[in-house]
Amino acid sequence: MADYYDLLGVGRDAGADEIKKAYRKLALKYHPDRNDGSKDAEERFKEVTEAYEVLKDSEKRAVYDRYGADGLKGRGGPGGFGAAGFDFSDAIEVFMRDFGGFGGFGDLFGQRGRRGDRQRQGESLRVRLSLTLAEVMDGATRNVKVSVLDGCDRCDGSGAEPGTSATTCPQCGGMGEERVVHQSIMGQMVSVQPCRRCQGEGRLIESPCTRCRGEGRYRTQRDVEVEVPAGVSGDNYITLRGQGNAGPRGGPRGDLVVLLEVEPDPRFVRDGANLVHERPITFAQAALGDEVEVPTVKGTARVKIPAGLQSGTLLRLREKGLPELNGRGRGDLLVRAIVYTPRTLSSDVREALERLRDVEEPAPQAIDAQGKGFWSRVKEAFSG
Repeated sequence: MADYYDLLGVGRDAGADEIKKAYRKLALKYHPDRNDGSKDAEERFKEVTEAYEVLKDSEKRAVYDRYGADGLKGRGGPGGFGAAGFDFSDAIEVFMRDFGGFGGFGDLFGQRGRRGDRQRQGESLRVRLSLTLAEVMDGATRNVKVSVLDGCDRCDGSGAEPGTSATTCPQCGGMGEERVVHQSIMGQMVSVQPCRRCQGEGRLIESPCTRCRGEGRYRTQRDVEVEVPAGVSGDNYITLRGQGNAGPRGGPRGDLVVLLEVEPDPRFVRDGANLVHERPITFAQAALGDEVEVPTVKGTARVKIPAGLQSGTLLRLREKGLPELNGRGRGDLLVRAIVYTPRTLSSDVREALERLRDVEEPAPQAIDAQGKGFWSRVKEAFSG
């Protein structure tokens, strides 16, 4: 994708008002309803909206300025739209959120006239999905049970008893809105509000369906399949379009947002795609060197202990960590070797240590010749 600033035609020092103005102009130009449903226009509309959604947010803009679009991955996707990415429905949602209620945009895009003909969308739902590190490693297909409102099959979602139909609201004439006159110190003020009789739908149901009571939907349980990509974290979520509640009286479905939670694994500390494991070793292993076994997410690996190892040293096993969410690589497993001091000693061990104490060299003043602490070495290892 082209640079976000170039897409909007603004400079990198552009302010929020300039970015919003530039996006508004381009959104009007490329909106599919003004381009006979052109796929090219639809793609351009999506691109400029994605650029706007990032640049209008100071935090996302700062990340983009420093790392580019790749820096936004793993932070909820471009613009914060989850692991599934940013699609055309997201673009429409952004456009209507920021501009849909102002300046006659409804008239521009084919919504002039019978407001009551616009069906209400169902509510979006949220569910939590717990994952193990093994599922993060490979990705997973999981089924989640969701309590949703489904369209009533008795009345086909219309809300009207079979054999009957909805009628036009006589109060608003099917417009779904009414004008209300208020008296003020400046004279009469006229406001437009949803029709109080039909609640803005423009139609009335005289004989409600006995199953759904005129709602056109009823509550039920549904199993929803969720495809979880490898490399996700608890910061990510997945949006399943059209898997939420059905809208009232035949309205479109809302979305299902799956909030991901990764179960803690006592063997590791996670930092992005990297994992840290703490491995106790003996003084003899640290002094003489050895090769030991350490756990990985789905098995074990061997790591070499170099002679003269200092306690707290990090040993790197490349690509033994978790995959990157964008699929471009795999993190490392960092093994923190800790010299273990036994609390009780057998007679043979005590005798050997006493002999060693008589001949060993004095301990140095600092365990790290460079004077660096453990967490500083962890930071270096991650940035290396």
